[in-house]
Amino acid sequence: MTPLLCLSTCPDTDTAAKIVRALVEERLAACVNRVPGVQSIYRWQGVIHEDAEVLLVIKTTRDQFDALCTRLVELHPYEVPELIALDIADGLPAYLEWLARETTQPP
Repeated sequence: MTPLLCLSTCPDTDTAAKIVRALVEERLAACVNRVPGVQSIYRWQGVIHEDAEVLLVIKTTRDQFDALCTRLVELHPYEVPELIALDIADGLPAYLEWLARETTQPP
């Protein structure tokens, strides 16, 4: 089991809540933190934008990443949603065991 920390952004709290609930209920993520008040400045289709967003900090595993990616794209209103995955090199063993359990389908 390779634990991952994934980052994504949402346009508002309602969208973030819907996505987070689905990812956790479907066991694609063990936990997701919603961080409101993020200011993003980016170039999109040749124009610089500045928007308030909600940052999602998603804890999952490499085994669930493809399904999580598919589901996020289905639920997300952006044409190209942000989804970046970082390997978790180490962590509290009990936490990483919990993460693995929560992203495994029950028997």
